[in-house]
Amino acid sequence: MKLAEHYTPIARSLERVERIFDDELAGEVDVVNNLCAHIRQYRGKMLRPALLLLTGEACGRVTREHHVLGSVVELVHMATLVHDDVLDEADLRRRCTTINRLHGNEAAVLLGDYLISHAFHLCSSLDSQYASRLIGSTTNTVCEGELMQVFHRGDYDLSEETYFEIISRKTASLVATCCILGSRFAGADPAVIAAAERYGMSVGVAFQIIDDVLDLQGTEQETGKTLGRDLDKEKLTLPIIHYLRTADRDVKAEALAVMNNGHQDRAERIARMVSQSDSVRYAYHKARHHVRVAVEALAVFPDGDAKDSLTAMAEFIIDRHE
Repeated sequence: MKLAEHYTPIARSLERVERIFDDELAGEVDVVNNLCAHIRQYRGKMLRPALLLLTGEACGRVTREHHVLGSVVELVHMATLVHDDVLDEADLRRRCTTINRLHGNEAAVLLGDYLISHAFHLCSSLDSQYASRLIGSTTNTVCEGELMQVFHRGDYDLSEETYFEIISRKTASLVATCCILGSRFAGADPAVIAAAERYGMSVGVAFQIIDDVLDLQGTEQETGKTLGRDLDKEKLTLPIIHYLRTADRDVKAEALAVMNNGHQDRAERIARMVSQSDSVRYAYHKARHHVRVAVEALAVFPDGDAKDSLTAMAEFIIDRHE
């Protein structure tokens, strides 16, 4: 089953989110409109708005505020993708040529800033300032995670603890915020909002672990984006951290020599070495743990189609590559 098939309970709401998103970016400058038209192809599965809407639906209602906030979080997420492609020097995103490859880094950075600006412009249309403050705080957290990752490039002694802190900030924090907003704007009580946050954080961590595995083992046809950039940029992910920690001295020395040699095929060679170890299985084990935590957090939600979709979406994270 495809991920979007779990969106049935919020299909009409998701269409409203897309309309608000498109209306927000409609402007008077042709060159900007053309850039925005290109990145609409990045929308993909719209996971974050879907989680926000499903969390609201599971808590009893979806309102106009949910539709606006779904567009806001997608704008923020889209901005991070555009900026990530600059950092990673990526060529593909959602099987499309990236903005930085088409128009250069300057245009990509400015477009990412433009998307962030529109996110907060749209968010300010709500009567409550709660969402603006939470999304602003979350954007700060995402940037902190990205800066931590940049700082630790080439750190072959990177610990799992630091890795999980990085991905919790750069990926999971925004997913958790979507679930907080979905439940809070549905009028949920504090215990349910806390459970929604726990669900979102665990889903986000599991998603990033599997995304890192796919960067190592996947194909560009499967993922729709440039792969191998983690190793090219000397960013250590969980399978490689585990491999370097558990390999014997000679094997570790060989792996480090490959990572440091700068050869064009080093990502492929390291992927082959890691795949022949237990390190990918270890990463899946960790991802499954976070999926279990996410599903357990849903116990406080009333039974229904939205809760079933949230459960299925958490489990889909593992299924998408196994």
